[in-house]
Amino acid sequence: MLSKRENMWEVIKGGKPDRFVNQYEALGIVGGDPISARNPRATPGGEVVDFWGVTHRWPEHVPGSFPVHDEEHKLLKDITKWREVLKAPSLETKPEEWKEIQEQAAKIDRREQFVTIFGAPGIFEQLHYFMGMDDTLINFYEEPEAMHELIEFITDWKLGYAEQLVKYVKPDCLFHHDDWGSQINSFLAPEMFAEFIVPAYKRLYGFYKENGVELIIHHNDSFSANLVPYMIEMGIDVWQGCMTTNNTPELVKQYGGQLTFMGDLDNGLLDREDWSEELIAKEVERACRSNGKLYFIPCLVRGLPGSTYPGVYEAVSKEIDRMSKEMF
Repeated sequence: MLSKRENMWEVIKGGKPDRFVNQYEALGIVGGDPISARNPRATPGGEVVDFWGVTHRWPEHVPGSFPVHDEEHKLLKDITKWREVLKAPSLETKPEEWKEIQEQAAKIDRREQFVTIFGAPGIFEQLHYFMGMDDTLINFYEEPEAMHELIEFITDWKLGYAEQLVKYVKPDCLFHHDDWGSQINSFLAPEMFAEFIVPAYKRLYGFYKENGVELIIHHNDSFSANLVPYMIEMGIDVWQGCMTTNNTPELVKQYGGQLTFMGDLDNGLLDREDWSEELIAKEVERACRSNGKLYFIPCLVRGLPGSTYPGVYEAVSKEIDRMSKEMF
């Protein structure tokens, strides 16, 4: 029997896996590095200001927090003045401050799992955290020069962060978030995405790959089928969060071998207060049979292990195990 890590590689490389990769089982996710530890995080029902100065709220009964962009709380109101408003959080650390995350990584059997670091928000998300979604999309058209400059500023900061992560943690895998669309379309036209976003990620993901990170997993739970060629160009190995609206089986057929698709089980359908084992069993079987054994990992599209409603994630995992017994 293959280890979880070996089995995932077989799926990604088109080899001979002996079962489905069961959601996040092959990822040993570590956290708590000294830089992220300085960044306040909202909790359900709460409000915080993060280390960039962005206000976040987490209303009750929703999956997570989100920036507040009313006139009072919007951080960046004029993109042309970003240099005056934005101050990058410090990246200075001491070696001893990395002890906690290093101890987490040391406990993971790298033969069994990928030691995985988590990154969020992504470059596009950081833009709309600063100024709201409406202003962000308008500024791509009205202030392209300033947007290019701001994207470079964000990317440079992320590269400085990456330098310390690869130095002190030596991760095998990066699991990075950046949502690029709604359920029905991408936020940016492919041509604009190629101009503004792709070069930044080629720098960022290229750095990780050049410094020992074997696997790049990008979370993006939205419609982005029109952006898949650019994901491949960026160096992404696995697109996690591929919703059913993307027609995942067709993407597997067209791009399998260049990109692996992790998802096709929509939280909006399954992760609900009225969830049922019957519906989960039906959807997991559909996803597994329609996508096949290679270049596909059945997984809830939510971007971390777990679910909003208790029991959903475990029920999905149980059904994936059942399909492995039936199909392998």
